[in-house]
Amino acid sequence: MPTRFQRWILPGLAFKAAVIGGGYATGRELAEYFIPSGPQGGMLAILAAMACWSLVCALTFTLAHATRSVDYRSFFAVLLGRFAFVFELAYLVFMVLILAVFGAAAGEIFAALLGWPKLVGTLLLMMGIGAFAAYGNDTVEALFKWVSVFLYGIYAAFVLIVLAGFGDRALATLSTPLPTTGWLQGGLTYAGYNIVGAVIVLPLVRHFIDRRDAVIAGVLSGPLAMLPGLLFFLCMLAWYPQIGDEALPSDFILRQLDMPVFHVLFQLMIFSALLESGTAVVHAANERIAHAWHSRRSSRLGKRVRLAIASVLLVGSIFIADRVGLVALIAQGYRGLAYLFLAVYVLPLLTVGAWRLWRGPAAVAMPAPTLSGDRP
Repeated sequence: MPTRFQRWILPGLAFKAAVIGGGYATGRELAEYFIPSGPQGGMLAILAAMACWSLVCALTFTLAHATRSVDYRSFFAVLLGRFAFVFELAYLVFMVLILAVFGAAAGEIFAALLGWPKLVGTLLLMMGIGAFAAYGNDTVEALFKWVSVFLYGIYAAFVLIVLAGFGDRALATLSTPLPTTGWLQGGLTYAGYNIVGAVIVLPLVRHFIDRRDAVIAGVLSGPLAMLPGLLFFLCMLAWYPQIGDEALPSDFILRQLDMPVFHVLFQLMIFSALLESGTAVVHAANERIAHAWHSRRSSRLGKRVRLAIASVLLVGSIFIADRVGLVALIAQGYRGLAYLFLAVYVLPLLTVGAWRLWRGPAAVAMPAPTLSGDRP
């Protein structure tokens, strides 16, 4: 019997793992989409993104549970029918872009921390992602759990240290009336390209016992994923507005703190966040291929094949990360992804998916059950 942690909390931690990577963990995404709306507008944008995530995750998990869809291929076969291939193409673009962002962020971290060439940090991250993705569900879930413990602990310490030293400045900035222009657009754009995390973590649907589990897990996913970002944004306000121009806002703040040991711990936490996010993205692709493989060959996808799939995705992403860079990838690629996923995922979910759930079991197509990559 799955525990309440597996049914209610683990999906939210996995969703957090899928969205917290390069730009979120380093603060670059927060600077790109929330800082331009001002302190109060940024907070409103964060709350809008959180609410959007909770709604879409709850609907996604509920529909996936009702249709026994434990990978995105099965899920979109139900939601889009013969047009499911459109999401497949969108997800391929997403994977390459997001892995490139993670690789670029890892390169920036090691360059700032140790002075190493950026490509070294990128390669270290990609090797770690490939290793974890090769071992399937149990190993990936353990990564989500323990990295989450490390991440929340470091974020809590970071917030306490920053607010103890610069809290007056941050609160003064937050209380200063400034224009909130574009907060809703910023929040929905940010939520839009990250919302695909809800289908990335569909292998965890196998833990749900009933619809109640799916709804609770979905509603909790928004706060679990966004709380570290909200606290990080509050810390960033102590250096508003100049922090919006920093490639790595986290590194900028850590330099102001002048705490070398904690600086290293925080950078290791970011690297861990990149590792779990990248692993979540690649693992979702592996699970999609594993279920198709099983339906045709009645056998499980082996570790070597999983590693080979991961390697192909990662090599292409390394090239893009090395050529383009972190700031340009986030500024130029993410908005396009947001509109793409709105069209092929969110709108069909809020219309066709919600209608099928409202009409009950007769309106929900039930594909044949599939095996997860690790368990019968």
